[in-house]
Amino acid sequence: MSTSVAVIAGCAAVTWAIKGAGPFALGGRDLPASFIGVIVLFAPALFAALVVTQALADGSKLAVGPDTAGVAAGGLVAWRTGSVIGCVVTAAVVTAVLRAV
Repeated sequence: MSTSVAVIAGCAAVTWAIKGAGPFALGGRDLPASFIGVIVLFAPALFAALVVTQALADGSKLAVGPDTAGVAAGGLVAWRTGSVIGCVVTAAVVTAVLRAV
C-alpha cells in the first residue's frame, strides 16, 4: 500500500470516527443552547483563518503582496455588493494585474 493511500484511508477513518462520536455521545438528545451558539461560529472563524493564512503567508514568513491586495479588493466587493461572483472576479483581476506589473 502506498503512502498516499494510507494517508487517505487514515483521514477517512478519523473523519468517520469524529462524525460518529457526536450522535453516539448524545444518544438522540439535542445539544444545549450554549453549545449551539459556539458551534455556529466555528465555520466563519475557520474560513477567516484560512483566508488570512493564504493571503498573508509566503512559505515560512508573513508577507504582503498581490495576493493580499486581491483578497482585500474581493472582500471590499463582497462587503459592498454581496456578490460572490463579483468578489472572486475582482480578486482574480486585481491579483493578476499586480503580478503583471
